[in-house]
Amino acid sequence: MMNQPPVNEMEVKAGCRYMLVTSVARRARQIMQSKEDIGNEKPVSIAVDELNEGKLNINYPEEYNRTSEY
Repeated sequence: MMNQPPVNEMEVKAGCRYMLVTSVARRARQIMQSKEDIGNEKPVSIAVDELNEGKLNINYPEEYNRTSEY
């Protein structure tokens, strides 16, 4: 079974794997709670498609943009 879109491409769009997973999971929960008509499609698949199409924006925490001063 092939992943569509590839996880590596999605990771680049999200910035890092952590942000990819948390953003997709958060959006999937929103879809489940909103009672949107999704038919047979799974909420996670919808969230991944939205991120791939640029419909899902990721808000990065302030700490994400900080650089270390070592």
